[in-house]
Amino acid sequence: MAELTYREAVAYGIAQEMRRDPSLVMLGEDVGPAGGVFKTTVGLAEEFGVERVRDTPISEQAILGAAMGAAMTGVPVIAEIMFSDFLAVCWDIVANEIAKSRYMTNGQVSFPLVIRTANGGGVRFGAQHSQSVENWAMMIPGLKVVAPSTPSDLVGLMAASIRDPDPVVFFEHKGLMGTKGEVPDGEIVDTLGSAKVLREGEDCTIAALALMVPRALEAAERLAHDGIDAEVIDVRSLVPLDTATLLASVAKTGRFFTVEENPRLCGWGAELVSIVSEEAFWDLDGPSIRITTPHIPLPAAAALEDLAMPSADSIYETVSKSVDASGGRS
Repeated sequence: MAELTYREAVAYGIAQEMRRDPSLVMLGEDVGPAGGVFKTTVGLAEEFGVERVRDTPISEQAILGAAMGAAMTGVPVIAEIMFSDFLAVCWDIVANEIAKSRYMTNGQVSFPLVIRTANGGGVRFGAQHSQSVENWAMMIPGLKVVAPSTPSDLVGLMAASIRDPDPVVFFEHKGLMGTKGEVPDGEIVDTLGSAKVLREGEDCTIAALALMVPRALEAAERLAHDGIDAEVIDVRSLVPLDTATLLASVAKTGRFFTVEENPRLCGWGAELVSIVSEEAFWDLDGPSIRITTPHIPLPAAAALEDLAMPSADSIYETVSKSVDASGGRS
């Protein structure tokens, strides 16, 4: 068992799969000897060589165009888009080509392709480098979407994504890069489409993703002091989505909250709330509630960014106002 930072876990997970499969390659800006702008690929070029860990020009279209061509010919590829905001630059390739080609060829072409990207706010990078865009990818048929919150999950879900025959957009949260966690020894392979119940509870369900997971857990501990027993679920994978775990939790607790970094309009939490409302309506003791970032560009100023993004305080306050502090279901 090793303790790794989130950023170290990225390189650890990629290295595990590059050792297993000598045909696996990685493309991206500064991913080679420089070790990546977030230092998530340190040591990979030294171990696997610059032919397999390839630096590219500053062109998102070139990165994904090359990655798509390689994947279509059977070469498994990890392609890094430095900031998730920059997916907008190459969105045609992602949404119209990569996501649809397997369907349009009736399965004759597969896509062993993982698009890694640094996502989310909290690090004062401003409106064009701080967006949380996992909902962009979630809405496109043909893409799988993953956003881990811990080093161990990152390694296991990276392996599952690389081994999957469909294209996966893999969101690594910038605000989690320095966090630490234990990673088991040996090969780690997780399962896409599986959520995790991180804290058992009886009074409400809080579903969170990536950076919002530790904030939801902190809020749940504070709620417990008030007699509110919150269950916290790390969604982990938006596509496939583990609806069974979410619905089972709501059936037990009767109240449902989502904590999402997306701007409020059309965030992933809206889809979860819709599913719960349709499939677990009679289990609910109150309205499902979304805790989100406002529908605004994210500010660069520290105080304003902190105010805009969901925090442990805002989660605690929202849930405590909505759930009877006596604990039991009505």
